[in-house]
Amino acid sequence: MADAATTPTRAMMQRDQASAALGMIVEVDEPGHAVVSMRVRDDMTNGFHITHGGFVFTLADTAFAIACNEDHTITVAAGADITFLKSTVVGQTLTATARRRARSGRTGLYDVTVVDDQGDAVAEFRGRSISTNRTI
Repeated sequence: MADAATTPTRAMMQRDQASAALGMIVEVDEPGHAVVSMRVRDDMTNGFHITHGGFVFTLADTAFAIACNEDHTITVAAGADITFLKSTVVGQTLTATARRRARSGRTGLYDVTVVDDQGDAVAEFRGRSISTNRTI
């Protein structure tokens, strides 16, 4: 992993209060590739006592954000879709792995797989990025 002082993504994550509040841990931070994990807490479940889909999406979205912010240009989501494959419960650790599929000009396409602590697929996320004219 690159030095926090020189990595634009690290600076972004140091200011990301939402991901921090959810207890997300950045495991891999590389250009076009990121791995982020999160332990499911009681306050992350829905009325069926399973992990609320919004938290699964947020975990995938965070990995996507890290993967697509490869340089000093601020890159944001242009859109994203998610397919939920398996439910999870309190105490499980979810891990999102994001990989760049394509990047051309100002746009990019990234796939994120979320797995549970058994390695079973929980969700598949596809994010579309757009680079802004702003820099970090």
